[in-house]
This record gives sequence, C-alpha cells and structure tokens, in this order.
Amino acid sequence: MLEGTCHCGALTWTFDGEPESATACSCTLCRRYGALWAYDYENERIKLSGQSTVYTRKEKAKPALEIHFCPTCGSVACWRGLGLTDDGRRRIAVNLRLAEPHAVAHIVIDHFDGLDTFDDLPRDGKCIADMWF
Repeated sequence: MLEGTCHCGALTWTFDGEPESATACSCTLCRRYGALWAYDYENERIKLSGQSTVYTRKEKAKPALEIHFCPTCGSVACWRGLGLTDDGRRRIAVNLRLAEPHAVAHIVIDHFDGLDTFDDLPRDGKCIADMWF
C-alpha cells in the first residue's frame, strides 16, 4: 500500500496496491501543480482522509474536477471527477509527489498532452526517480 501526506500531515491518501504508472500531464492545471497522478476509483483502491479545501475546475463552463488540497499547507493531494463512469464509479487520482520518494521511485511515468492534442505520448522509459533525484 502506498501512502501520501501533505507537508503538515493533516491530509493523507492511501493507494491499495501499486499503480501501473504515474501520469505527468501538460494541461493548464497539472503543469502548474507539478503533480504526478496515479488513477483509480474513489473508495476502491484510493482513500482520502483529513480535511481538504476544494478548487473546482470547469470545462466548457461546466464543473468537471475537484482539486483537493490541504487548507493549512496548500499541498495538492488529489483530483476527483464530478461525473460518474457508466458503471456508477467516480474517478480519482492521487498526487504521487506526496509519497515518500523510495516508495514510488521505480514507477514508470506516462506523459499526457493535456494542453494541445489530448493524447498519450510515447513512453520514454523514465521513472519517478529520474525526475526527482
């Protein structure tokens, strides 16, 4: 199980198991946060605990995502989809940069062009350790 915590320790997340990869997105929001996302579904493999403040991102004037961050230290913990999947589940992604480096260092990074093409980019074989150390 992976665990992440904000800087002050008030907001935490857990990811049961290990994500297949981490996503680095270039959209207008993610590039500002510098987050590395690991995806799943709310209250399945991902659980959030502690109080958070929410920024709601709109797409085409419609609320699409909630960005949860610590109200004390400002660390971005996760995003939570506002729509449900066809099977009634809610997508959520946690920021792997809140985990201890040794716990996530080996996870492969996928790059996503969320700015221009909205396409996955080819894997370059780099992992989180290549970005952090």
